[in-house]
Amino acid sequence: MQASGGYDGKVMKLSEVSSTDEIRFSTGLGELDRVLGGGAVQGSLVLVGGEPGVGKSTLLLQICSSLCERQRVLYVSGEESLRQISMRAKRLGVASDNLSLMSETNLDKALDAARTEQPDILIIDSIQTMFRTTNASAPGSVSQIKECTLALMQLAKNEGVTIFVVGHVNKEGSLAGPKVLEHIVDCVLSFEGDRNLIHRILRAEKNRFGSTNEIGVFEMAGDGLREIPNPSEMLLSGRPQGVAGSCVACVMEGSRPVLAEVQALVVPTAYGNPRRMSSGLDYNRAVLMLAVLERRAGLITSNRDAYINVVGGLRVDEPAVDLATILALAGAMLDRPTGDDLAAFGEVGLAGELRAVAATEQRLAEVHRLGFKRCAIPSRGARGVRIPDGLEVVRVGSVKEAIQELL
Repeated sequence: MQASGGYDGKVMKLSEVSSTDEIRFSTGLGELDRVLGGGAVQGSLVLVGGEPGVGKSTLLLQICSSLCERQRVLYVSGEESLRQISMRAKRLGVASDNLSLMSETNLDKALDAARTEQPDILIIDSIQTMFRTTNASAPGSVSQIKECTLALMQLAKNEGVTIFVVGHVNKEGSLAGPKVLEHIVDCVLSFEGDRNLIHRILRAEKNRFGSTNEIGVFEMAGDGLREIPNPSEMLLSGRPQGVAGSCVACVMEGSRPVLAEVQALVVPTAYGNPRRMSSGLDYNRAVLMLAVLERRAGLITSNRDAYINVVGGLRVDEPAVDLATILALAGAMLDRPTGDDLAAFGEVGLAGELRAVAATEQRLAEVHRLGFKRCAIPSRGARGVRIPDGLEVVRVGSVKEAIQELL
């Protein structure tokens, strides 16, 4: 372990502080490195959160295979015995003399072991099982989690140890603590995915050393997590042909353009109040699109139930998905397919106008690369954009115009 000079108590002039870049190293998984901002940072404290069974422990144990080639790793588990960890490591193909294992829930003993073994990387699985004898509260309580996390932060900053901490998600869907861990750590990674599906999405909720817009996509297999460097193809696999109520959107996840299918189902309501449901899309944004569709395009939605889904488990927060959502909803109401060769992106305003979004050329290049022949974009701000050969760009100025031209 090398001291990083984090909490040494010295007072220094701003001009005297070294402004050199942080020391980064690869974890061995390109998708994880992308989310971290180019690799893990020496002396950082990284929290990996997610629901039980989603694959957090698998992810961290799997990266040990690459990390142990040049660094020493101490894996402390408060949930599994050494035999259980060894069996999982064998299944993942992890075997190295640089990997040390410890089954312990007493954080003080884990910290003593870290000072004795002097690892470069420390993995704590999980923070909810750890406790300190100086605190009378039960393990998993807010005070225990806060005190344990602060002790780990001091170790990371003073000794230069890179620490990965596993944190579980409670029944409300937030990291247990509740927000204590997120405020203390340097980076918060959220590992998302249905345990019944094979795909997992890793995204940064907080990152002091990089962007919070990047995502990493993995596939859960029998021998561990497999990287999916081209998530667009994965999200569009199995897409139905010639079906109304479906449209492909191109959204930006950090610096990466991703194509995702937006599906909509609109049926007459059987109750006084129509039901609205959305999966993968912000609920309030979905309701707003329904209101714009009724007011600006003349399609009555107030007497119909509406269900919207982004296929593949992707959660989309970018306004660029608005146009594809409108086309999917209108196609479902009119029972007219948009066509299998069409993709769309653009922000919809309350007046029904379409507004330009950033990175238009990157989106068009990704649409063309995946074989789409047409792409609908807002006419505003689309001048001077380089269009790939063989791709027909349909410029539309309003929601009503988009429905008339594309449906």
